[in-house]
Amino acid sequence: MGEAAQPRPLSLEAYLEWEAQSPKRHELVEGVPYAMAGASKAHDLLVQNLAFLLRAPARAKGCRLYTETVKLKVSQSTLYYPDLMVVCGSFSPHPLYEEAPCLVAEVVPPGTERLDRGEKRLAYLGLPSLKAYLLVSASEPRVEVYRKSGKGVAHEIYTEGQALLPCVDAPLDLHALYEDVELERA
Repeated sequence: MGEAAQPRPLSLEAYLEWEAQSPKRHELVEGVPYAMAGASKAHDLLVQNLAFLLRAPARAKGCRLYTETVKLKVSQSTLYYPDLMVVCGSFSPHPLYEEAPCLVAEVVPPGTERLDRGEKRLAYLGLPSLKAYLLVSASEPRVEVYRKSGKGVAHEIYTEGQALLPCVDAPLDLHALYEDVELERA
Protein backbone atom coordinates (compact mmCIF):
# COMPACT_ATOMS: atom_id res chain seq x y z
CA MET A 1 0.00 0.00 0.00
CA GLY A 2 1.39 3.37 -0.96
CA GLU A 3 0.45 6.94 -0.20
CA ALA A 4 -3.10 8.00 0.49
CA ALA A 5 -5.02 8.57 -2.74
CA GLN A 6 -7.45 11.01 -1.09
CA PRO A 7 -6.13 13.28 1.66
CA ARG A 8 -9.47 13.53 3.48
CA PRO A 9 -11.32 10.62 5.10
CA LEU A 10 -14.26 9.18 3.16
CA SER A 11 -17.44 7.59 4.44
CA LEU A 12 -18.15 4.03 3.35
CA GLU A 13 -20.71 5.22 0.80
CA ALA A 14 -18.43 7.95 -0.58
CA TYR A 15 -15.56 5.46 -0.89
CA LEU A 16 -17.69 2.92 -2.76
CA GLU A 17 -18.88 5.58 -5.21
CA TRP A 18 -15.36 7.00 -5.68
CA GLU A 19 -13.81 3.52 -6.06
CA ALA A 20 -16.39 2.54 -8.72
CA GLN A 21 -15.17 5.45 -10.87
CA SER A 22 -11.45 4.92 -10.28
CA PRO A 23 -9.26 3.16 -12.88
CA LYS A 24 -7.15 1.77 -9.98
CA ARG A 25 -8.19 -0.26 -6.96
CA HIS A 26 -7.87 1.25 -3.49
CA GLU A 27 -8.20 -0.25 -0.03
CA LEU A 28 -9.94 1.93 2.55
CA VAL A 29 -8.12 2.10 5.89
CA GLU A 30 -9.77 4.12 8.65
CA GLY A 31 -11.57 6.18 6.01
CA VAL A 32 -8.48 6.86 3.88
CA PRO A 33 -8.14 5.14 0.47
CA TYR A 34 -4.71 3.76 -0.46
CA ALA A 35 -3.81 2.68 -3.99
CA MET A 36 -2.92 -0.97 -4.38
CA ALA A 37 0.34 -2.02 -5.96
CA GLY A 38 0.42 -4.20 -9.07
CA ALA A 39 0.97 -7.92 -8.65
CA SER A 40 3.81 -10.09 -9.96
CA LYS A 41 3.37 -13.24 -12.03
CA ALA A 42 4.30 -15.34 -8.97
CA HIS A 43 1.60 -13.60 -6.94
CA ASP A 44 -1.02 -14.15 -9.64
CA LEU A 45 -0.15 -17.84 -10.10
CA LEU A 46 -0.24 -18.46 -6.35
CA VAL A 47 -3.69 -16.89 -6.06
CA GLN A 48 -4.92 -18.95 -9.03
CA ASN A 49 -3.45 -22.19 -7.68
CA LEU A 50 -4.91 -21.56 -4.22
CA ALA A 51 -8.34 -20.82 -5.67
CA PHE A 52 -8.18 -23.93 -7.85
CA LEU A 53 -7.25 -26.13 -4.88
CA LEU A 54 -9.97 -24.71 -2.61
CA ARG A 55 -12.82 -24.28 -5.10
CA ALA A 56 -14.21 -27.84 -5.02
CA PRO A 57 -14.06 -28.23 -1.21
CA ALA A 58 -15.63 -24.78 -0.74
CA ARG A 59 -18.47 -25.55 -3.15
CA ALA A 60 -19.03 -28.95 -1.52
CA LYS A 61 -19.70 -27.15 1.77
CA GLY A 62 -22.01 -24.57 0.14
CA CYS A 63 -19.43 -21.81 0.42
CA ARG A 64 -18.37 -19.07 -1.99
CA LEU A 65 -14.78 -18.38 -2.91
CA TYR A 66 -13.70 -14.89 -3.98
CA THR A 67 -10.33 -13.74 -5.32
CA GLU A 68 -8.76 -10.28 -5.39
CA THR A 69 -11.61 -8.15 -6.74
CA VAL A 70 -14.26 -8.51 -4.02
CA LYS A 71 -13.79 -6.28 -1.01
CA LEU A 72 -13.90 -7.41 2.61
CA LYS A 73 -15.52 -4.96 5.01
CA VAL A 74 -13.80 -5.29 8.38
CA SER A 75 -15.34 -2.13 9.87
CA GLN A 76 -17.45 0.85 8.79
CA SER A 77 -14.25 2.66 7.74
CA THR A 78 -11.96 -0.17 6.56
CA LEU A 79 -12.29 -2.39 3.50
CA TYR A 80 -9.54 -4.56 2.01
CA TYR A 81 -9.20 -6.61 -1.16
CA PRO A 82 -7.95 -9.96 0.18
CA ASP A 83 -6.23 -12.20 -2.34
CA LEU A 84 -8.71 -14.95 -1.48
CA MET A 85 -11.62 -15.36 0.91
CA VAL A 86 -14.12 -18.10 1.57
CA VAL A 87 -17.59 -17.21 2.84
CA CYS A 88 -19.96 -19.87 4.12
CA GLY A 89 -23.61 -19.39 4.97
CA SER A 90 -23.75 -15.71 5.85
CA PHE A 91 -23.43 -13.89 2.53
CA SER A 92 -23.55 -10.11 2.44
CA PRO A 93 -26.45 -8.67 0.44
CA HIS A 94 -24.15 -5.86 -0.74
CA PRO A 95 -22.92 -6.48 -4.32
CA LEU A 96 -19.40 -5.09 -3.75
CA TYR A 97 -18.23 -6.61 -0.47
CA GLU A 98 -18.48 -9.46 1.97
CA GLU A 99 -18.40 -9.16 5.76
CA ALA A 100 -18.19 -12.65 7.27
CA PRO A 101 -15.50 -14.87 5.71
CA CYS A 102 -14.39 -18.02 7.48
CA LEU A 103 -11.04 -18.12 5.64
CA VAL A 104 -8.88 -15.28 4.30
CA ALA A 105 -5.56 -15.65 2.46
CA GLU A 106 -2.97 -13.13 1.39
CA VAL A 107 -0.06 -13.90 -0.93
CA VAL A 108 2.90 -12.15 0.63
CA PRO A 109 5.58 -10.58 -1.54
CA PRO A 110 8.52 -9.08 0.38
CA GLY A 111 7.15 -5.55 -0.07
CA THR A 112 3.83 -6.08 1.76
CA GLU A 113 4.93 -8.50 4.47
CA ARG A 114 4.76 -5.95 7.30
CA LEU A 115 1.22 -4.92 6.33
CA ASP A 116 -0.04 -8.49 5.84
CA ARG A 117 1.51 -9.75 9.12
CA GLY A 118 0.51 -6.71 11.14
CA GLU A 119 -2.46 -4.52 10.29
CA LYS A 120 -4.33 -6.98 8.09
CA ARG A 121 -3.71 -9.98 10.37
CA LEU A 122 -5.17 -8.12 13.34
CA ALA A 123 -8.13 -6.81 11.35
CA TYR A 124 -8.98 -10.19 9.84
CA LEU A 125 -8.56 -12.14 13.08
CA GLY A 126 -10.90 -9.64 14.75
CA LEU A 127 -13.76 -10.86 12.55
CA PRO A 128 -16.02 -13.20 14.58
CA SER A 129 -16.68 -15.42 11.52
CA LEU A 130 -13.01 -15.99 10.68
CA LYS A 131 -11.57 -19.43 11.45
CA ALA A 132 -8.18 -19.03 9.76
CA TYR A 133 -5.89 -16.52 8.08
CA LEU A 134 -3.29 -17.79 5.61
CA LEU A 135 -0.08 -16.07 4.60
CA VAL A 136 1.31 -17.60 1.40
CA SER A 137 4.91 -16.59 0.74
CA ALA A 138 5.79 -15.46 -2.78
CA SER A 139 9.53 -15.81 -2.11
CA GLU A 140 9.76 -19.36 -0.71
CA PRO A 141 7.49 -22.42 -0.41
CA ARG A 142 5.94 -21.48 2.93
CA VAL A 143 2.39 -21.16 4.20
CA GLU A 144 1.54 -19.78 7.61
CA VAL A 145 -1.84 -20.50 9.12
CA TYR A 146 -3.25 -18.41 11.96
CA ARG A 147 -6.00 -20.69 13.25
CA LYS A 148 -8.58 -19.41 15.74
CA SER A 149 -9.71 -21.68 18.55
CA GLY A 150 -11.34 -21.33 21.94
CA LYS A 151 -7.87 -20.84 23.41
CA GLY A 152 -6.86 -17.99 21.13
CA VAL A 153 -4.89 -18.11 17.89
CA ALA A 154 -2.48 -20.91 16.96
CA HIS A 155 0.30 -20.08 14.50
CA GLU A 156 1.39 -22.94 12.24
CA ILE A 157 4.11 -22.92 9.59
CA TYR A 158 4.21 -25.35 6.66
CA THR A 159 7.12 -25.67 4.23
CA GLU A 160 6.14 -29.03 2.77
CA GLY A 161 3.35 -31.57 2.89
CA GLN A 162 -0.22 -30.54 3.55
CA ALA A 163 -1.99 -28.12 5.84
CA LEU A 164 -5.55 -28.93 6.90
CA LEU A 165 -7.63 -25.79 6.46
CA PRO A 166 -10.59 -25.07 8.68
CA CYS A 167 -13.79 -23.72 7.16
CA VAL A 168 -13.46 -25.89 4.04
CA ASP A 169 -12.02 -28.85 5.99
CA ALA A 170 -9.65 -29.58 3.15
CA PRO A 171 -5.94 -30.28 2.90
CA LEU A 172 -3.78 -27.73 1.14
CA ASP A 173 -0.99 -29.49 -0.77
CA LEU A 174 2.03 -27.18 -0.83
CA HIS A 175 3.56 -28.92 -3.85
CA ALA A 176 0.40 -28.25 -5.87
CA LEU A 177 0.14 -24.69 -4.54
CA TYR A 178 3.66 -23.79 -5.73
CA GLU A 179 3.45 -25.76 -8.98
CA ASP A 180 4.81 -23.74 -11.97
CA VAL A 181 5.52 -20.70 -9.77
CA GLU A 182 8.85 -18.91 -10.21
CA LEU A 183 9.37 -17.47 -6.76
CA GLU A 184 10.21 -13.81 -6.17
CA ARG A 185 13.56 -12.80 -4.78
CA ALA A 186 13.42 -11.50 -1.23
